[in-house]
Amino acid sequence: MPEVEAVCKKLRLEAEGCLIRRARLLRSSIAKGDVEQACNRATLTRVERRGKNIFLHLSSGGILHVHLRMTGNLYVIPDYRFLVGAVRVVWELADGRGIVFEDPRALGRIALIYAVPEYGREPLDPDFTATELAGMAKGSRKPAKLFLLDQDKVAGLGNIYAAEALFRAGIDPRRQMGTLRKPRLEKLHSAIVAVMSGAVESVYELYSQPGNMIEAERQTLMVYGREGEPCRVCERPVKRLAQSGRSTYYCSGCQK
Repeated sequence: MPEVEAVCKKLRLEAEGCLIRRARLLRSSIAKGDVEQACNRATLTRVERRGKNIFLHLSSGGILHVHLRMTGNLYVIPDYRFLVGAVRVVWELADGRGIVFEDPRALGRIALIYAVPEYGREPLDPDFTATELAGMAKGSRKPAKLFLLDQDKVAGLGNIYAAEALFRAGIDPRRQMGTLRKPRLEKLHSAIVAVMSGAVESVYELYSQPGNMIEAERQTLMVYGREGEPCRVCERPVKRLAQSGRSTYYCSGCQK
């Protein structure tokens, strides 16, 4: 999610409110719906993110649902006439600039829709509170890590940040969410907000040049990817376990 938020933040600053002269699909297989027609002489009124999904709201009434997948990027260039080889879609702006969807492996997707689907609460949304998290967790038998990865609960948290938040909160990733009492849920809520805020800030700083997305944040990870290494707090070896086919890293000394 932090990488996608960095893309959206740039777009909000550089393209929100701009008139699109026209859109050109250079690889039509990645698009669904009449994207070109919807963008013709339309204004980009709002850039919205939900989890890892980008929604470009148009004055024509349509919404472009963009998913970058593994290799996609969406950014503004100074002149729409000068494109790199991996550009799949270009939006020509009235001021001569362009928005491009660049994707070397063409894994990303764009679809024309007319309503944003429902997702779970955004971790950095002001309305996401400890009380709301407690309400979600009540009676849940899901392990804490899998609960946090459920996009219907908390949108866009992701494997790395779920593990890091649970470490900060001192919660074993196998612990059933419904067994956590209010003080621990408050601590988990604070950890989620802190981890995600730091990640977004870090990624945005690295995303300094158009088209130059660096995925690796310069944050110090406490447990993720550190199996067998000493915990930075108690020095016990960090452990790894599989949960629903994904690796979970944790410290058995710090997380109960």
